[in-house]
Amino acid sequence: MSLNPLSVILKENKLEGPNYVDWKRNLDIVLIADDYKFVLETDCPEKPVGTSAEDKAMYNKWIKANEMAKCYILVSMSNVLQHQHHSYESAFEIMENLKSLFGTQSRSARSLVIRSLMNKTMKEGTPVRDDVLEMMRHLNQIEVLGGSIDPDFQVDIILQSLPASFQQFKVNYEMTKQDLNLAELLSKLCWLTAPPVPKSLDLGRMARRSRD
Repeated sequence: MSLNPLSVILKENKLEGPNYVDWKRNLDIVLIADDYKFVLETDCPEKPVGTSAEDKAMYNKWIKANEMAKCYILVSMSNVLQHQHHSYESAFEIMENLKSLFGTQSRSARSLVIRSLMNKTMKEGTPVRDDVLEMMRHLNQIEVLGGSIDPDFQVDIILQSLPASFQQFKVNYEMTKQDLNLAELLSKLCWLTAPPVPKSLDLGRMARRSRD
């Protein structure tokens, strides 16, 4: 049984208690990279008895992923916490107990990020790309901390933060009932605010096209 090289970030930042939020973020990175995080979100399938090979494969995959997730969690704990949790049967049970012990840190941190996000207002003249990327980082942080915001509402939050110079863009967005994700919205906003192409350069491009 070999652990992902990424697990070094867990070994170097073991869970002691006060660092729960940072530890959980690092754990998510490792579990996602190895495709083990699903055991924290799905129940163990019933043990197959004389069923199809597909059912057996699904069961065995869950069992292996659960064991690996438990290894990652336990190896990245302090000795005291490890002793408290080594007898738990599932990674989900361990994480639920850790949440009950340290989850208030996540709630407090999540509340601060949400408050900062909702109060964010872009200033006229500042690069829209930087502001939108910052808000996207806040949205990702909320998810890491256990929060969930509807994708459409995420777009609405960013649209509401735009300064008055984007009013026509917002009106057009609503009238045409566009359905953009955050990356697509960022792309459109960057295109909208891109500096105009110098006329000489534009004429040069047209000349090259005519020659072609």
